[in-house]
Amino acid sequence: MDVMKFLSALLTSLFVMFVFTACSKNEEGHQTIHQAAAIESADECHLCGMLISHFDGPKGELFRKGITEADGNKVHKFCSTRDMFSFYLDPENKRNVTTMLVHDMSKSPWNAPNDNYFIDAKKAWFVAGSSQTGAMGETLASFSQQKDAQTFANEFGGKVLSFKEVDLSVLM
Repeated sequence: MDVMKFLSALLTSLFVMFVFTACSKNEEGHQTIHQAAAIESADECHLCGMLISHFDGPKGELFRKGITEADGNKVHKFCSTRDMFSFYLDPENKRNVTTMLVHDMSKSPWNAPNDNYFIDAKKAWFVAGSSQTGAMGETLASFSQQKDAQTFANEFGGKVLSFKEVDLSVLM
């Protein structure tokens, strides 16, 4: 009977793995979307070590290949979208990132981004060079809709960019 329980558990595990693999996407141009993690008051920025919740503006999170909950470090959190991109754009890091999330600032006040409104950074629109600042000064305002990014840019200045247009020159 123990063998039957083992086989049943094994088949269930394989089925669950199959479902997750089928629903997630892989390296061949596909992406795995993880659930956003709430930003807690004691969370430190993965890049600079500053306390994330002490600063205004959108925050970022990213997940890397091979990092699991069992590793105790499933998500890397950042005090600003600028810090997240600074980390991501390093070629050594870029190839290992599976998911990037940012706050949708069309749904959150600048001084208190709401963790219920994280969006896929790779589908987001960003405003670079606005008068609004984040943890390290200038940051990239993030939006789910291009029209919201343009409205923000009209009010606070800056240039609207897609994810693919954000490079190191934008961060300088």
